[in-house]
Parts: sequence; structure tokens; C-alpha cells
Amino acid sequence: LIALHRTLLHEHHDFFLASQHPYASPALRRLASTYNMPVRMWQHGIYSFLEILRRRLPESLDYMLTFIYLAYQMMSLLYETVPTFKEIWIEFLGDLARYRMAIEDEDIHHKIWNRVAALWYCQAADLNPCSGRLYHHLAILARKYPLQQIHYFSRSLTSVTRFAAARKSTMTMFTGSVSECSTAVYATFITAHKILFEKGVAATSRECSRTFIKELDDQIGRAAAQWKDQGVFVAFTNIASVFDYGSDSPLRLICKSHSILRAVGSDDISSQLFELSQDDYFLSARYLAFSTLSVALQRVGDTNVLPHIHIMLVFFAALSTIPSASVIATEAPWEKLVSFLNTLSHSIRAKGDLFSDEPSPLPEDYYLRGQIWSQWYFPEGWFRECDKEERSFALELSSTTEERKKRVLRLSHRIASMTSNCWISYGESSCLWSVGS
Repeated sequence: LIALHRTLLHEHHDFFLASQHPYASPALRRLASTYNMPVRMWQHGIYSFLEILRRRLPESLDYMLTFIYLAYQMMSLLYETVPTFKEIWIEFLGDLARYRMAIEDEDIHHKIWNRVAALWYCQAADLNPCSGRLYHHLAILARKYPLQQIHYFSRSLTSVTRFAAARKSTMTMFTGSVSECSTAVYATFITAHKILFEKGVAATSRECSRTFIKELDDQIGRAAAQWKDQGVFVAFTNIASVFDYGSDSPLRLICKSHSILRAVGSDDISSQLFELSQDDYFLSARYLAFSTLSVALQRVGDTNVLPHIHIMLVFFAALSTIPSASVIATEAPWEKLVSFLNTLSHSIRAKGDLFSDEPSPLPEDYYLRGQIWSQWYFPEGWFRECDKEERSFALELSSTTEERKKRVLRLSHRIASMTSNCWISYGESSCLWSVGS
């Protein structure tokens, strides 16, 4: 059977080389796409056979290892020689690495193949950031890290092209992630989201949220620089709860495209948002998101909270483009934001271009791409100059903190302008921030 499948894969390889040859006719080049040949090769030449072998483990272990390496070599060859379907080959390489990880007993090798799979999936997400399916794959790999996992599931559900199956996977995660969470404060955080996700008792979710908020400041202090990542995970998860975890909530439908804002009357949008603002689950989700931001803003001078604040400001910037969005943002901690911004303004000008002429993405910029609420944030070509294999793993350089401060201030200035100073305002002469009218 392995020999037969090897032959099938080689036949497909020859077909792809011939059909994608530079001298091939347009009709011949279209064949592979027209008949969805890459996916059919995976389905019939690799996946179905791997599943047969998997169901016969452990007796089939040696055969499965042999075939995984064979298929991995073939996908690597196609990745190098048939770049037309590069995104597909990368995802298949991630899938094969995940199969290899799943059958590994030794912890060190399990971690290695987990990392390999994550590298391929991250590279695929770089090429197609709007696909929620890829973040779902990354969530599966992050099973031992509940906070990171719930963040990936959240991004999967709030992507431009959401992955509906992630809802079922998220429910499965909630059954065991709380007990596996090594940090008590994040166990409480995940419990609050579990109640919101499952539409449990809203009051119970509020109580969990209060407990989390009470302990959060100490956790940020203990985590130190690690909270740059943790704050990103928390922010995305909180925003996903405001969007009701990928359901067809009014907020998602309004954010879906710019055209819907023109097609739907402002009165209709106002009534939808007002109705949403009366929903108990939305109110609980908003309380958790805004209270978390409030704690971060209290830590004036702590640069570790800047990534969290940056992401929340991108969310507010998205709201600022929606008519009547004030009904959602009314409980935001504007006073604390103003105090935080005034401290930053001592050394950096708030007015200026939000993005520099020379693309220099922040580490969290790679996370922000592809979300339903952030799809218009970045200028065209912002990521074009970056090495595609390094994008998802941008490093914190000495200049990153200053660039992040500048982004936070100038994004706040944009929000003030977009809302006609209703939420916050900036005095051009005094160079001071104040709460809007």
C-alpha cells in the first residue's frame, strides 16, 4: 500500500510540474485549480491512508512513520518546485508535522514536531491571515498552554473568514483547560469566558471576572516582560467575547465590510447596537474587556502593558468608524486612558503619521491581521518588505518600545479625530489629553 501511494504521489508531482510549466498553455495551467488537484491529492493520496494507519496503531507505527516521512519529502519538493500552490503545500506540511507529533511518545521529540507544525502553520497564516482555519490549527497545537490556546480559538472565530468548527473545539477545550491551567488567575479568566461562551448565568461570569480583575495587577507584576504576550492573548480573547465568539452578532455583521455601513441605514445600526447594549451577556463581556484594560492603564510607566493597550485601541478605532458606536464604548475607561496618554506625551508627539513610510511592524501587528475588526487598520504593503518566514516571530528590539509608544499616541489621536473628540480629545496648544465631551 505504501508503494501504491508513493506512485500516486509521484504521478501527481509529474502532473503539477507539467501543468505549471512556464511553456504550458493557459488551459493546461488552469487544470490543477479547476479540478482542485492539490486537495484531491491530499485527500486520496495522503490523508485517507494516514487515517487507516492511525486507526491500527500501535501495530502500524513503523509503516506510519515511513509514510509520513515519504509524504513530507514530497510536500517539501512540491513547495520548492510548484510555487503556484505554495499556501496549500505549507498547510499540508503543517498537517504532516502534526501527525508526526501525535504518534511521538518521547516528550522532547513531541515538542520538536509541535514546533515544526507551528512554524508551518504560522507561515501559512502569514500568507493568508484572514483564514480562521489556520488559527484553529495553531490552537490545537497549544493544548498545553490554555491561555494561548483560547486566544487562538478566539482569533479563529473572529477572523474575516471565520472557522465555524472552532466553536466545537472551544467547547471541548473548556472541559479540561481550567484544571490544566498552571496560573490560578488565568484559570478564573478562562472560567469567565466559558460561562459567556456557553451562555451560562451572566451573574456568575461577572463574579469570575471580578475575581480575575482583583488579581490581575499582581499577575502583571509577576509576569513582567512575559505579560507582553499574555496581554495580547487576553486582549484578543476579550474582544472575541464582545463579538460573541464568532456568531452572527450585530457587531460582526456591521464590521463585516465597509459596504454594509453604506447599505444599512444609520437608524438601523443605532437600533441594533442599542439592542445589543441591553444584552446581559454582551454587558458581561464588555465589563471583562474594559475592566482588564482599566487595570493595564493603571500601570503608568509599565511598558509591558503597551501591547494590550495597543490592541484595545485598534478595537476602539474600529468602533469609531461605526455610526452610534458610543453606546458600546460608553463604559470604556477613558479617564484612565487620558492619564496614561498624558504620561506618554511627555517625550513623544501625539500628532503625526500613524505608520512610518518605511514598514516596521510591531510584534503584535502580526496577530492583528485578518480579524473582522482590524482588517482596515494597516496600510497596503505594511508587511510586504518583511521576510515571510520570520514575520510571525518578530523580536522585541531596543527600538520596539519607543515605536509602540508612538503608535499608541497617534492611534489615540486618530480615535479622537474620528469621534469628533466625543471619547477623548487632544489639545493642540496644550499638548494634553482630556476626556471628550
